[in-house]
Amino acid sequence: MNLLDDARALSDELVQLRRRLHTIPEIGLQLPRTQEAVLAALEGLPIEVSTGRGLTSVTGVLRGARPGPTVLLRGDMDALPVSERTGLPFAAEAERMHACGHDLHTTMLAGAARLLAAHRDQLAGNVLLMFQPGEEGYNGAGQMLDEGVLDATGERPVAAYALHVLSHTWPAGVFAGRGGPALAASSVLEVTVRGAGGHGSAPYRAKDPIPAACEMVTALQTWISRSFDVFDPVVLTVGRFHAGTATNIIPDTATFAATVRTFSREARTRVGEGVVTVCEGIAAAHGLEVDARFVEQYPVTVNDAAEVAFAADTVREAIGEERFAPLENPLTGAEDFSRVIDEVPGAMIFLGATPEGVDPEVAPANHSPLAAFDESVLADGAALYAELAVRRLAV
Repeated sequence: MNLLDDARALSDELVQLRRRLHTIPEIGLQLPRTQEAVLAALEGLPIEVSTGRGLTSVTGVLRGARPGPTVLLRGDMDALPVSERTGLPFAAEAERMHACGHDLHTTMLAGAARLLAAHRDQLAGNVLLMFQPGEEGYNGAGQMLDEGVLDATGERPVAAYALHVLSHTWPAGVFAGRGGPALAASSVLEVTVRGAGGHGSAPYRAKDPIPAACEMVTALQTWISRSFDVFDPVVLTVGRFHAGTATNIIPDTATFAATVRTFSREARTRVGEGVVTVCEGIAAAHGLEVDARFVEQYPVTVNDAAEVAFAADTVREAIGEERFAPLENPLTGAEDFSRVIDEVPGAMIFLGATPEGVDPEVAPANHSPLAAFDESVLADGAALYAELAVRRLAV
């Protein structure tokens, strides 16, 4: 079988599905229109389809003609609260956007389902298709695990794979990966500084929470740079800061929140304790109160080294010798696919999707309102998903 040629023959249909998904971006765990599109794409295929109970997931089981193990393929489906500014003719109009390329992941997995179904008679085992909502901070993978996705075929998968496109870093069509930590763990720091409001012209009659909150933001950066090994890095970025209603009013409270990225359990534990201590110390110095909460979200995405090597060989043999690039360092993004490969040996493989004619080094990144993805990678991604399943089942 030549799955790459078969996938390229489906290119027009894949582009059509991707654009449909792109125009109907949905956020979180409830994606009814996206689920409907996925179910339509799987209709008529010899696949056992089920949907989630507490979320709009879609699980497909393709049973091969001969008995064998199970391989899981995952594609996430949710969008982001970003107002699109790509100028594409099929750009989303609502204040939400597929700015992380999940519309491509869903399309590639649906394409792989088509390819694998066409070659079902040559499969020795089962393929578990995991169409997942709620990756962007909603723990959709964790909820699908709780609902039993890993047991959908009657036995646990022997391997799990996911693809993730990037609108930057690599040219379109280049796959990349590494064994070991591939993506960071993500956590959130939420802080509320409590003072006493008053007139802006007389700050000595109030307890101003804003300067203390600002001091916390800068002190946290210094504390991290002086407390952690640069070879076990920690990243803290404050993405939200709110205080006050007018220039001449000192508010009662100031709040901010930060994302925290780590690559080891030790660093995550230490940073969780330390950031709270820093905030409490600064608040005490200002005579204020503070509520500081450190909340763990996704764990480190740790790729199985053997599965990455297997995926790299598959890319080189099935897609092209020059099409796989070793990933030297982990990326600081986070993924709830980490929960899947904590249970099953597997790998997340990245796929460059920088539009033609754009320098990958300066292209708008994933999550940007300007993030754009080259649709030429859809066939290659679908083919790789299918190849990984076929070859892993034959091992």
